[in-house]
Amino acid sequence: MYRALLLVIAGMIALAAAGLTAAQSRPRRVKPPETLLGPEPTPAPATNKNAPLLDVKPTKPVGAAPVSSDTTHAFQLFQQKQYAAAAKEAKEIAAADPTNAEAWKLAGFSEFYLKQYAEAANDLQKALDLQRAAKEEDPNTVDALAESYVLAERFEQALPLLNSIITRPGKTPDPLFLYYRGLAEFKTGKTADAEKSFNAAVKANPRNTASLFYLGRMAYERKDFDAAIAWLNRATTSDARLADAWSLLTYSYLNRGAAASGPKAESDFLSAIRAGETLARLRPDENSAALLAQALIRAQQYARAATVLEPYATKPDTRSTTLYLLGVSHTQTKNYPKAILALERAAVKTPDDVNIYRMLGYDYEVSKQYGKALVAYERGLQLAPNDPDLKESAERVRPFAKT
Repeated sequence: MYRALLLVIAGMIALAAAGLTAAQSRPRRVKPPETLLGPEPTPAPATNKNAPLLDVKPTKPVGAAPVSSDTTHAFQLFQQKQYAAAAKEAKEIAAADPTNAEAWKLAGFSEFYLKQYAEAANDLQKALDLQRAAKEEDPNTVDALAESYVLAERFEQALPLLNSIITRPGKTPDPLFLYYRGLAEFKTGKTADAEKSFNAAVKANPRNTASLFYLGRMAYERKDFDAAIAWLNRATTSDARLADAWSLLTYSYLNRGAAASGPKAESDFLSAIRAGETLARLRPDENSAALLAQALIRAQQYARAATVLEPYATKPDTRSTTLYLLGVSHTQTKNYPKAILALERAAVKTPDDVNIYRMLGYDYEVSKQYGKALVAYERGLQLAPNDPDLKESAERVRPFAKT
C-alpha cells in the first residue's frame, strides 16, 4: 500500500489525499485533517459604555476679554444634547479667545459625544494645557482626554494620562480605565504590563468583557489553549454577543483538539462546533462559515460542512479557502464531481497553493481522469519539488495518463 497523503490545513486547514494500491491504481480513503493553524485573531472592539462625566462651567467674560468668551449658551446647547451646535459655538469662542480653557473643554466634550475622538483629543489637550498653566487641573478633563486618545488609537499619548488617573490618591481605579491602560500597553508592545492591567480590571469587575477577551487572546498567542479557553468562556458568558470572542474560542478548541487524541480531541471538536455555530449566528459571513466548516470537518461531519459553505461558494468573489474547504468536504463524502468543481475554482484564485493541487489530483485520480490527475500532481510538484507524496502520486498515474 502506498503511503497516505497528509491532510494539512493551509493557513486554516490543509488536507491531502491518501495513497493507492499499485494493482488497482485507486487512491486510498482520504484522512481527516491532522493539524490546524488559526489566523491572527481580531481585536475586541473599543469599549465606550461609560463616557466621562462632564463638569463644564459656563464662563463669563473676565477683564478685557471679548463678549464672545461667554460659553453659557454653548453650554445650554450641550445640556440639550445639541452637540454639533455646542461644538461649533465653543470652537468659535475658543478661536476668538484661545486662552479660554472652558471653551476648549466644552468643544472637546461635545466632539467626544459626536464620536469625533481625534478632534476631541486635540481640543481637550488645549484645555488641559491651559488648566495646568493656571494650576487648575480638572480631573474630568484628564479623564475625557485619556479616553479620547484611546478611542482615537493614540495610545502613546493616552498612557501617561491613564497612569495618573489610576494612581490618584484616595481613589479606587475605575475598571474601565484599567482596561484602557491594558489596551494602550498591549497596543504599544508592553504585553507583560498589559496582562497585569487586564487582570486588575477583571479583579475590579469580573464581567469586564473586553479585558477577559484580551487575556484570552494573549493566552492564545502564547499557545496556552487551556487558559485561552477559560478566559474566552468567561468573556462569552459576560457578553454573549461578542463575536470576536466566539471566533477565537473556536480556534482555541480546534488547536487544543488537534494536539489531543481520542475522547479529549472529539470533545474539543464538538465544543468548537458549538462556538462556531454561535459565531455564525452573530456574524453570518463567509469567514464565520469557513471557521465553522473547519470544526465540522475535524469532527468528520463533512456533509454539514458542505451545507454551511455552499451558499458562499456560489458567489463570484468567494475566497479560495472557502472553495478549498468545500472541495475537501465533498471529497470526504465521495461527491467527486462537486469537489472537482470547487477545487478548480480554488486553483484559479490561488494558483500557488500546493494543497489545492494535491487534493484536486486525488479527486481526478479517483474519478479515473488520469491525465488531469497527472497535470495536477505535476503542478503541485512545481510548487513543492521535494514532496515525496506528490512524487509518488505523479509516478502512480503516469502510466494511465492519456497523451
